[in-house]
Amino acid sequence: MAMCTQVRLVMAQIGEAAAAGAAADMSDPARHVHQRPGLPRRDGQVLPERGPEQAAPGACRRHLAAAGRFQRRGVLPVLGSIRRAQQDGSREIGEVEAEWDHLLDRLIQDHERNSDPRDKDADFTHVLLSVRREYGLSREQMKGILIDVFFGGTGTSSSVLDFTMSVLMRRPHMMKKLQAEVDSSIPEGQEAVSEADLTNMTYLRAVVKESLRLHPVAPLLPHFSMARCSVDGYTIPAGVRVLINSLAIGRDARYWEGAEEFIPERFIGHGSAAHVSFKGNDFQFLPFGSGRRMCAGVNFGIASVELMLANLVHRFDWELPVGKKRCDIDMSEVFGLVVNRKSKLVLVPKLRV
Repeated sequence: MAMCTQVRLVMAQIGEAAAAGAAADMSDPARHVHQRPGLPRRDGQVLPERGPEQAAPGACRRHLAAAGRFQRRGVLPVLGSIRRAQQDGSREIGEVEAEWDHLLDRLIQDHERNSDPRDKDADFTHVLLSVRREYGLSREQMKGILIDVFFGGTGTSSSVLDFTMSVLMRRPHMMKKLQAEVDSSIPEGQEAVSEADLTNMTYLRAVVKESLRLHPVAPLLPHFSMARCSVDGYTIPAGVRVLINSLAIGRDARYWEGAEEFIPERFIGHGSAAHVSFKGNDFQFLPFGSGRRMCAGVNFGIASVELMLANLVHRFDWELPVGKKRCDIDMSEVFGLVVNRKSKLVLVPKLRV
């Protein structure tokens, strides 16, 4: 599968750094895997970056940054007529949307010249073009689907990996426990962890859940009220933006023991949150939202994070650069529609297998 192919590419890159005794910026290899999952070939190979595909990840990051900024008119619509209020993130969003429109027009036009989905180099866009008549897809609807694909593969999974690796580096006993589980879950002598190997890795899954509880990549989940309703005594009018604070919910001491502590064991066995899942049915844990509007890419996103993390801890031991201490790892965040760590995580990989 394309996901396994991409993980192998990153393992090879990190392996080169390990052989040279060099440090690796853990932001860059993670993005290499997660920036382009939307356009793999059907045979699972990764296409070389070119044209619009190369520019799309940058547009994603600019769009996420702009959309996450405070917008005065979203709080007080009357400010829309005031010139100064028009200088908030709304203008930048408009510029990025125009950039998207141009990029996606180029992408579709490039693929229309060779739109045979049976071609060995066919990718997601080719397949989308082949079914547009069957499903009555307009050009604008196709653009919307492609934007979802690009956004689903950029930033979010990388951010989860960054936070999770940072937490594990600050807690070496948890890193060793995770490595022991991964090592015991795969056949002896096998270098790479496959998707099938993840089935029994309960501690791995618990570590990812706990990372998402404390560091959700989307701390504010935007919704739009379709009808007037009442929530806990507050009246919500129809037609207004509603933000669900998943960060505050995940750290609410009324529902979580040791709410500010990183305790993966809470999700295992007889732990207090062993029954809690990603599916959105447990409202104290909503990293992907809930209901019909929850993230459609939750299964792919979790699988890609788990597969990458399992391979990172199985293939390599990790050390800090000379002169750095574990307490020096800064967990400060840069706020946006997707939250990232403020500082880069630079580690020295040591080959294990």
